[in-house]
Amino acid sequence: MHGHHRIAFSAGIAAASLLLGLGLAASAHEEHPGPAASVGSLSRSRLADEAPFLTENDAAMSRMMDGMAVKPTGDVDRDFVAMMVPHHQGAIDMAVAVLRHGHNEQLRRLAQEIIVTQQQEIAAMRMAVGEPLPPSTPAPTQGTRVTR
Repeated sequence: MHGHHRIAFSAGIAAASLLLGLGLAASAHEEHPGPAASVGSLSRSRLADEAPFLTENDAAMSRMMDGMAVKPTGDVDRDFVAMMVPHHQGAIDMAVAVLRHGHNEQLRRLAQEIIVTQQQEIAAMRMAVGEPLPPSTPAPTQGTRVTR
């Protein structure tokens, strides 16, 4: 699982880098307006619009990967929970980023469901191994402006 997420994350970074590279290459040719220049401008504009999401998503992935690097304790159940909680929290953090920056209503509803179900699963896993539940806190999107 650890390697799978790194591969997906690396693919996302590679795609963002490719878009940035294409945008920079197109900007070098902007003194000769044409179809390629307008596509380059569009790519740069979209990448700039997506930058806050990419930053939040990158931070969420980094926290998740760091949190999942658990030193085995000899208790499979506790080790499983210790690895899965950051994994689920990463999904929550990524869903919050989509709610802040995404526009697709179907995906926004799915992100809301992800937040609820992942929080429930974290609580269930912690209870299953006798860990105390954290104090109740507002939903991750309460008190923040969620753009559409």
